[in-house]
Amino acid sequence: MPPFKFSHLSTPFTQIGSYALFSRILGFLRDLVIAQLFGANANTDAFFIAFKLPNLTRRLFAEGAFAVTLVPLFTAKHAQHGDVGVRSLLANLSGTLTVSLFIITVLGSLAAPLVIFLLAPGVALDPQRGPLAIDMLYLTLPYLILIGLTALLGAVLNTYQRFVVPALAPALLNISLISCAFLIAPHLDQPIFALAWGVLIAGIAQVLIQLPALIRLNLLSWPRFHLRDPLVRTVLTGMGPNVFGVAAHQVNLLLASFFASLLASGSISWLYYAERLLEFPLGILGSALGTAIVPLLAHAYIKGSAHEFHSTLDQAVRWILFLGMPATAGLCLLAVPIIALLFHSEHFNDHDVLMAGYALMAYALGVIPLLAIKVLAPACYSRGDAQTPIRIAVLTVGCHLVLSAIFIWPLGHAGLALSVALASLFNAVLLLRAVLQSGAWSMTVEWWQFFQRIVVATLIMIIWLWLMMGSYQEWLQMSKAADSLRLLRLIIMAILIYLGTLFLIGVRPRHLWQRQST
Repeated sequence: MPPFKFSHLSTPFTQIGSYALFSRILGFLRDLVIAQLFGANANTDAFFIAFKLPNLTRRLFAEGAFAVTLVPLFTAKHAQHGDVGVRSLLANLSGTLTVSLFIITVLGSLAAPLVIFLLAPGVALDPQRGPLAIDMLYLTLPYLILIGLTALLGAVLNTYQRFVVPALAPALLNISLISCAFLIAPHLDQPIFALAWGVLIAGIAQVLIQLPALIRLNLLSWPRFHLRDPLVRTVLTGMGPNVFGVAAHQVNLLLASFFASLLASGSISWLYYAERLLEFPLGILGSALGTAIVPLLAHAYIKGSAHEFHSTLDQAVRWILFLGMPATAGLCLLAVPIIALLFHSEHFNDHDVLMAGYALMAYALGVIPLLAIKVLAPACYSRGDAQTPIRIAVLTVGCHLVLSAIFIWPLGHAGLALSVALASLFNAVLLLRAVLQSGAWSMTVEWWQFFQRIVVATLIMIIWLWLMMGSYQEWLQMSKAADSLRLLRLIIMAILIYLGTLFLIGVRPRHLWQRQST
């Protein structure tokens, strides 16, 4: 295993971020294909609900939450027993996890109508959407087993600082869905079923792509069902609570779909497309930071280096501010233009664009809190504090339910998106308070100066965008070519104004890349 150094944060962050960017671009292409071929209607509502549980599992397992539990475990195992210990633990975990997820999948298939009802009662009771969602759930549920294995294998590779293959694996889901939409859908009586087949095929591919890297590391052996292994029992018994501790946002998104099923047809799809655009900054920045920081924090804590722990966390928080502030402003102001450019079509009309745009504006308020959670929760877990994130996650879900009840009737689906964003802010604030109280990190005078400069640069960028972007009706009436060129110019100029302002007021690259003092 390569030695851990603070300077290693920049390399995996940019490396993982670049591959995440590739995957997110494919994700946009995927959503563009779905919107163009299938629109926003009862059929797409049914698919998005059938995909909701597997997709939630993917986000819980494969986008860093599972790694928060596993990477510190594998790091400690390697420190004690070397590669042999890691190989043995991987064999025990892979066999036991597969059997456990297989049982859950079978039970879920047997209770498919109930599962759909619990996810979206409005869909389940609909004579058109309900049967479609149930039939597609049969195809998508096995993805639970496959994505669990994908996350497990990826956690091992991340422990050894092999970030490339796990970062590329999510792209296979997008490639599979796009391919099936074009190649399989035209040959089916119900074309929407091609997307369900795409999910299943993607799961198989995501497992297979990681095996060669593990073979090269000599870490692969036959899976074993081994519940007697204390570490396996620790992972299985703590997996649910630990993953929940960093994934309250995903639970809240699931609840938002539940409530949206009770609203007008298309509400689930509007939230879905807005959520997908929200995932662009979260998937690139959050996944990159979260994946890169977990092994570094775990190693720093194991060797007792409080300064390295503080410095790593401080650098991550600075990146969150530097990238998250302009991302929030850009998504809020340009929500409708972006959605119009990507999805506006005969099947995704002006009304759909505006509805999805309003949802994205609300979701965007949660960008910085959600990025912060990706860093602050691992800071707790890496120090052996699992109870704090779990307790805060429970409070966050309760906060979201209260906010949903307040905002759903006056604001509809956009109110549900706003509830998710505000609940994420509540989560991040409580985690920040816990980290500050623990002494693992502190807000220095230098940090406050950096924060103030980021705010000033973002405000100037917001003012310029507000003056130059024009009305939403202009964007809806423009051609795709004119739309894309105008949006591209706005984004490029906004970035230049933001970076130029930062430079003029004293922010330099060293404020992001260099080790910070406590």
